[in-house]
Amino acid sequence: MSIDRKKIIDDMSKIQVLGNSRGLIEAFNVYVNQLPTNFWNTFAERLVAKSNLDLVSDVENLLIYAARECGYHTGYGIITSEEWKAIVQPMVETTEDVLHGAFAVFTAWGWAQTEILELVPGEKMVVRAYDYYEADSVLYGRLDRKCAYMIQGVCSAFMALAYSGEYETDGSKALDFECIQTKGIECGDDYGEFVIEKRKE
Repeated sequence: MSIDRKKIIDDMSKIQVLGNSRGLIEAFNVYVNQLPTNFWNTFAERLVAKSNLDLVSDVENLLIYAARECGYHTGYGIITSEEWKAIVQPMVETTEDVLHGAFAVFTAWGWAQTEILELVPGEKMVVRAYDYYEADSVLYGRLDRKCAYMIQGVCSAFMALAYSGEYETDGSKALDFECIQTKGIECGDDYGEFVIEKRKE
């Protein structure tokens, strides 16, 4: 691997993202936001808490789906951005380097301190995460399940961007991989762990 993870995190962390006259923040070829993490955690918590028990897994799957869709388009925006071309692209030699670089950017943005532990090209990836914002939820600890919906969706999306061919604006390729969270800080583990595999036909 030719990726200098520390350099990417250091350099990407220094990039200023400012809103335009309409309050929109344009960065990495996409619009981003700077809402407090509590906003997103509360949003997800309320959806889950207000659902009938027989619908909770469906609601959680929709939250993961939303994160997967966002991760697919935002991830594409990142890897085609001028910032990526200037900082990360000179280090990229393989598709796997793109994935390592994408997770370094993911860390630099403050979504979660993430790293790839295992990678079987096109088939499987295992990601470990520390300090992810979903672990700070007020309901976590009272729920006996793993709830890092955003990371689950984004991990699947990044694998699809790497191995599912050309980017498609309809986002359908984001469904080519699925992620299962196997550990969670929100459940008392020391870190979150996510296993991403190619979806079975």
